[in-house]
Amino acid sequence: MTEQGLTVLVAARDEEERIGRTVEALRAAFPGSEVVVADDGSRDRTAAAATRAGARVVRLPRRGKGQALTLAERECRPGPLLLCDADLVGNLRSLRDAEADVAIACFARRVGGGLGLAKGAARALIRLRGGRRQNEPLSGQRALSERARATLFPVAAGFGVETRMTIDALRAGLDVVEVELELWHRATGRDLTGFVHRGRQLRDLLLATLAPQGTTFRGLRLPLVGSVVGLVVPSVAPIAAIGLVDDIWSGPERGLRGHLRAGATTGTLKLAAIPLWALWRTRSLSGAVLVALSANVLNQLDTRPGRALKAFLLGSAALGGRPRNALAVAVLLAPYDLREMTMLGDAGSNALGAVVGLESVGRLTGLRRTGAIGALAAVTLLGERRSLGSLIEATPGLRMLDALGRYP
Repeated sequence: MTEQGLTVLVAARDEEERIGRTVEALRAAFPGSEVVVADDGSRDRTAAAATRAGARVVRLPRRGKGQALTLAERECRPGPLLLCDADLVGNLRSLRDAEADVAIACFARRVGGGLGLAKGAARALIRLRGGRRQNEPLSGQRALSERARATLFPVAAGFGVETRMTIDALRAGLDVVEVELELWHRATGRDLTGFVHRGRQLRDLLLATLAPQGTTFRGLRLPLVGSVVGLVVPSVAPIAAIGLVDDIWSGPERGLRGHLRAGATTGTLKLAAIPLWALWRTRSLSGAVLVALSANVLNQLDTRPGRALKAFLLGSAALGGRPRNALAVAVLLAPYDLREMTMLGDAGSNALGAVVGLESVGRLTGLRRTGAIGALAAVTLLGERRSLGSLIEATPGLRMLDALGRYP
């Protein structure tokens, strides 16, 4: 039986020793299918070994499993999709034969493993968010119908991909089944490396299932973590909350004119609520304008990884590195934002902009405050007429700073 139209997608990182056998087994089990390997920044010769075995390789910077699957899926032909881990041993034929939108492989026998914390947490989260108990919530072996593929991609980031995929499938009303198979894969040991891996896995699945999700300019689906700014800096907690509302329920409107034309939207809520909050906080009309413009400008800059955080760090440096709690959270978030593992969202960018604005109100008076308001107003108006991102990318010095530390 041939599998014309089927694509087998394998996520791999540093699997030079195993990927060749895996690809050969998949090609034998599914003749006529195309095997695509998403090489997630391997440091060894994984790509060469997969190519020799007959796979097509999509080479990517190291971003994480979910991000690699999302980017590689776009390079695959239309049709049903079979997802598979790079170190798998066994036949997935029965998985493909299952009549379901999503068929998930369960391992008939457990080999190695840890204490079950990540798997237990994944089961609990699927039951909480999806309303069903799953025996194998972390299995990377999944057969997706064409309908399921269109519904579930882009997938969640990192090692949270499988758990969130199951939740999304159940909430979308897709037919989800588990199929017990005789499969083996490399077990994660009970050593330091193994527990570090499980810690990352637990972190990723919590972010994938409990944090709101956003989509980047690349189409990656990432957790929105900017609301943590409001937890660390209570003075801007209302701004973070308003931004979070916009993150979750915003429509396609962009810019001040877009929101005003659309009427009652989460964007117009921000336009009204942030200045009013700033007025109450500063007891000054000029202070409220300064804070509101600062929040808006940083939000306008949050269109590429790390861009808004770099602007905040520059603003904080100009203010003497204050406030220190906001500076600390920005420094901690920066590597994750630059590597496209998380996003600030409106909650984070508006809140960090408000932090800079509040700190500026206490330091700038008279003509200095008027000058700052004029500069921010000019940037805001420029952003309404032309993309600030395109201006940054057209200016050599700004372009170099903007790209610093970011993946291509």
